[in-house]
Amino acid sequence: SLSAGLDLPGRFLFAILTLMTLIANLVFIEEAVYIYRKIPSSKRSIIIWVNAAAPVIATTSCIGMWIPRSTMFTDFTAAVFFAIVIHKFLLMMIKECGGQKLLLRRFENGHFKISTGPCCCCCLCLPRVRITRRTLFWMKLGTFQFAFFRPVLMFLSIVLWTNGNYAPYNLSPKGAAIWISCFIGVLTILALWPVAIMFQQVRTLLVCKKIISKFALYQFILILNHLQTAIINILAMQRIIPCVPPLSSSARGAYMINQLLIMEMFLITLISRVVYRRRYDDLEPPECTAEEDGDNKQNP
Repeated sequence: SLSAGLDLPGRFLFAILTLMTLIANLVFIEEAVYIYRKIPSSKRSIIIWVNAAAPVIATTSCIGMWIPRSTMFTDFTAAVFFAIVIHKFLLMMIKECGGQKLLLRRFENGHFKISTGPCCCCCLCLPRVRITRRTLFWMKLGTFQFAFFRPVLMFLSIVLWTNGNYAPYNLSPKGAAIWISCFIGVLTILALWPVAIMFQQVRTLLVCKKIISKFALYQFILILNHLQTAIINILAMQRIIPCVPPLSSSARGAYMINQLLIMEMFLITLISRVVYRRRYDDLEPPECTAEEDGDNKQNP
C-alpha cells in the first residue's frame, strides 16, 4: 500500500494535506448551511454550486494522492464538476442583477463588448452586440454546451482507456488523447468567453456584491486546476520532473499536482467563505434608480 512505502516526513505531509481537505469540507458545509438560511431560495443552489468548486477539487485531489490508480477518475470528476460551475457562475451573475427580466430592463439600450478574452481579446474591431433575450440565450448556451459535452467526452475517454485505446500521456496524432484534448480545449474557450463578456458588462453594477472578488476566485480555480495541471503534466512527459523509483515521471507529476491543488483549494475555500459570507440587499429595480437620478438632478 501507499502508506507502507512512506517515510515519516511523507506520512506527516499526507496527514497535514488530508487534514486541510477535511477542514475545507467542514468550512464549505458550514457556509452551505449559512447560505441556505440567509440567501433567497432563487439564488441558494447556484451560490452553493459555485462555492463547492474548491472543496470538491481538494477532495478529488486528496483521493488521488492516497490512491494513485484512481487519479484518472478523480481528475475527470473534478473537471466535470468545474464545467458545471462555469455555467452556474454565469447564471449567478444574471441572478445577482435581479434575474433575466430585470437585467434586460436595466440594459435595454446597452451592448455587450464581445472583444474580450479568451476568444477575441485581440479583435478590437469587433462590433458590440445588443443585449437582448436572444443574445442572453446564446451566452447561456455557450456555457451549457461545456457542462454537457465535458462529461460525455470524459465518459468516452474512460471507455477508451479501459479498452486500452486511450493513454493520457500519449499525445501522438494516432492516439485518441490528443484529439479529445484539443476538442475539450476549444469547448473550454467557447465556455469561458460568455462569462468574461457578462462580467465586463455587470462588474460596475455588482461591485457592491463583491463580484470582482468572486470572479477573481473563479479565475484562480480555473488557472490552478487547468493551466497549472497542464504545465506540470508537460514537464513530466518531457522527463524534466525526474523519475524516482518506484515512481515514474508521470506518477511524480500527478503527486505534485494533487498536493499543490489541496493546499491551493484549501486557501481558496477560506477566502470564499469571507467573500460570500456577507449579506447583501437586492439591487433596486431600474425604475427606482432612474427616479433617484431624476431627483438628484432636480435638487442641486
